[in-house]
Amino acid sequence: MHSNTIPQRAETLQVLRLMGPFEPILMLTGDDDGYGSRWTLSGQQVQPAIAQFLMDSGFIADSGKTEFGAIKLVLTEKGCEFREKGLAWWAELNFLEKLKITLLG
Repeated sequence: MHSNTIPQRAETLQVLRLMGPFEPILMLTGDDDGYGSRWTLSGQQVQPAIAQFLMDSGFIADSGKTEFGAIKLVLTEKGCEFREKGLAWWAELNFLEKLKITLLG
């Protein structure tokens, strides 16, 4: 996967890091209220471009609904591999590279 196809690389990696093996992204559908779907992770919003990228790439998948009707999206095996590669890539970067990627995407 080319790094230029990953939206907001530092933020995407942070989402994957926070998900880990047990924390799902919750997808809240919102067509009835005039808004589109929203995604949250530990109560914080996940940017739509990041959530869509992770779903379209097969890195997260539906694992059922919560008792309130939100769809739980968990890391797939492919997503876990992508997460590990991303963490290794980030660890190899120096401070200035990390800063540039964080600020510019």
